[in-house]
Amino acid sequence: MIATHNRLLQLYYIRHGETAGLSRPAHGSDGHSVDCAWRRRGARTEPCLRKIKFARVLTSPRQRARRTCELTGFGASAVSEPDLSEWTMATTKDGAPWTFARSDRTGMCFGWLSWRETPEQISARADRLISHLQSLQGNVALFAHGQFGCVLAARWIGLTAIKGRHFALGAASLSILGYETSTQTLS
Repeated sequence: MIATHNRLLQLYYIRHGETAGLSRPAHGSDGHSVDCAWRRRGARTEPCLRKIKFARVLTSPRQRARRTCELTGFGASAVSEPDLSEWTMATTKDGAPWTFARSDRTGMCFGWLSWRETPEQISARADRLISHLQSLQGNVALFAHGQFGCVLAARWIGLTAIKGRHFALGAASLSILGYETSTQTLS
């Protein structure tokens, strides 16, 4: 996917904190606000993030990511980036969201198969974001969501969007995407 490597670019991907009702996911919706557990974790996370000089802070327009950004002290400098929105979940015929309770006899979760956006659409969105990010330099903070973060990681290393299912981003986690700057070779 990536044609040029901007070795001066480091992406700090901060997944929003747990939300009330996380056991009943509302992926792609703004139905839940960030709970007190994130506020406690955010108090520990903020000093780590504060040590990093960010050239740019981007946040998903969704409430959970924006609130996490605010709780870590970056709300005032954040720019809303629609391409950071969560992979939108499909709904059933009666309009209710699919749940992650659907599984096969091995217990394998089919949550990755129940999205309104197709893998091609979410891949195109991630690619568009990566293209934009590659025009930047320095440290960039991205406040966003779990499933989209997995897709972004997959596309960052040239995998298909659906391969993102092999990554896991826990609530209130920090992940870093960048490029190796060392010129050492292995022998």
